[in-house]
Amino acid sequence: MFNIGCHLSISNGFEAVGRQALEIGANTFQFFTRNPRGGSARKIEQSDVDALIKIMNDNNFSQIVAHAPYTMNLCSSKQETREFAYNTLTDDLKRMEYIPGNLYNFHPGSHTGKGVEKGINQIINALNNAMTETMHTTVLLETMAGKGTEIGSRFEELREIISGVKLKDKIGVCLDTCHVFDAGYDIVNDLEGVLSEFDRIIGIDKLKAVHLNDSMNYLGCHKDRHQKIGQGAIGNDAFKRIINNSYLKTLLFLLETPNELDGYAKEIRYLKNIYEI
Repeated sequence: MFNIGCHLSISNGFEAVGRQALEIGANTFQFFTRNPRGGSARKIEQSDVDALIKIMNDNNFSQIVAHAPYTMNLCSSKQETREFAYNTLTDDLKRMEYIPGNLYNFHPGSHTGKGVEKGINQIINALNNAMTETMHTTVLLETMAGKGTEIGSRFEELREIISGVKLKDKIGVCLDTCHVFDAGYDIVNDLEGVLSEFDRIIGIDKLKAVHLNDSMNYLGCHKDRHQKIGQGAIGNDAFKRIINNSYLKTLLFLLETPNELDGYAKEIRYLKNIYEI
């Protein structure tokens, strides 16, 4: 089954976002757990969650993905920023239990001058303290473009984090096509080589979802500027290979392209047409 969706807002509630997903032809979606630039989170109503779960069950949805706010930096040099990030992480993981069995994605963070090794250790410590044996959520580290002091633009950095996490069965990776391309992994001309490298370093079984985004910039630019599918440096031919790749085609594909709902609907229709069953 082709699991395709996009990033949607839950500002009007979970039932509303489930119906929005159906309207644009999606069978999955991603949402921010709270204000992406702040810390506030909307109150969760059990009846609203139950309505979403019914929509998902009735319409054969795959898993869905919650995205942590951009302000969540577990490896900042500032203690107050790390504390805010840890509190956000622990609260989000508790809130995810309203919709158990799904995925929680976050940007590993920026070490802000303290070095990659120290940053990785801080991320590991936060995850080990926040993740629990009883939780039903898989936490995903997102591949990053490598701008500034970002951690996670190299597969080796993600491997180090995963190696330090105690609950190995509850940790995975979300591969962002724009990010890995901007980080220098040539998914346009050597997709198989990139995935083989991922498998060798991390293990392909840890790859749980894909953010489908074209890039406004060139290979290895470390910029992180998303573009609509087929309108950037990655291009339509590469996306056809990506969604039909034997390693990837059964994963969740989520669009984060610069679009409104009608644009997402158009991209979903296009991708369904080029997906090979």
